[in-house]
Amino acid sequence: MELGLYTFADMLPGTTNRSASTHQRIKELIEEIELADQLGLDVFGIGEHHRPDYAASAPAVLLAAAAMKTKNIKLSSSVTVLSSDDPVRVFQDFATVDQLSSGRAEIMVGRGSFIESFPLFGFDLNDYDDLFSEKLDLLLQINKSERLTWKGKHRPSFENKGIYPRPFQNTLPIWIAVGGTPASAVRAANLGIPLALAIIGGMPEQFVPFINLYRETAAKNGQNPADLQIGINSHVYIADDSQQASDELFPSYATMMNRIGQERGWSPLSRQQFDYSRSAKGALLVGSPQEVIDKILYEHELFGNTRFLAQMSMGDMPHKKVLRSIELYGTVVAPAVRKALA
Repeated sequence: MELGLYTFADMLPGTTNRSASTHQRIKELIEEIELADQLGLDVFGIGEHHRPDYAASAPAVLLAAAAMKTKNIKLSSSVTVLSSDDPVRVFQDFATVDQLSSGRAEIMVGRGSFIESFPLFGFDLNDYDDLFSEKLDLLLQINKSERLTWKGKHRPSFENKGIYPRPFQNTLPIWIAVGGTPASAVRAANLGIPLALAIIGGMPEQFVPFINLYRETAAKNGQNPADLQIGINSHVYIADDSQQASDELFPSYATMMNRIGQERGWSPLSRQQFDYSRSAKGALLVGSPQEVIDKILYEHELFGNTRFLAQMSMGDMPHKKVLRSIELYGTVVAPAVRKALA
């Protein structure tokens, strides 16, 4: 199983000097990716948001910078909001990252958890699903064919055009990121695309039917379920002991979740709810290295996933503490999980 990290490059809320803060956050992000590479982690993903509380609106640019600073780690978006982007440009950007990294680029596409990009780039939210379906179809076709004739509804058509550059790999790995809607599992299975499931709340066991649906649909299409790639993405924070991890993360985590929750009508997160999510079968992987090892292995028993990505730099967590958490992930957790699954 591949083990890695992902981030949205969270910014400090209420920053007075935003330019300086963004500059610092991007430098810290590259440092996180370099450390993950040095520790032998497998994947680093950068998400796309168009809000003041995140520094990553252009993942491909950041991944290109990381490509020049790393040697082995795979570099992925997590996610590219394909519905409000141009599939031709997305392919070109990530093919360029792939060339810079000698074949380590991936694209993880999704419909996005926020909607700011739709009005920003002139798209109608009423076309939310149609936009994603059409653009994903085009992206997959570009990935297979250097020259292409294409006609669509939401993007201008073109005839016998070449799409360049081509990637260093024969084709770019393309994953689809989902939040648990059954239609998303069916879509991914029908297209034969690897599936990345974000579990950031509730109990992981609740998502077992979703993963089963993905496998069952793929099997009906003639695919071998054993060959399917499945990723689980979760909120993770590791410290030397359980109480330290809980005490260090909660203030930043609650601030982040409550800021988003206020927009979406969620109730404020209490410490009791936070600690319940940290329990052995909860969604949060927050605790000592052994607790996180146990929970990653528990989720692997549930899902048989081939990849696990941890989101660690959340809210206003101090950079040094994030680096320490990554260090424990790479030096203690990852070797133990790999040994257990060998």
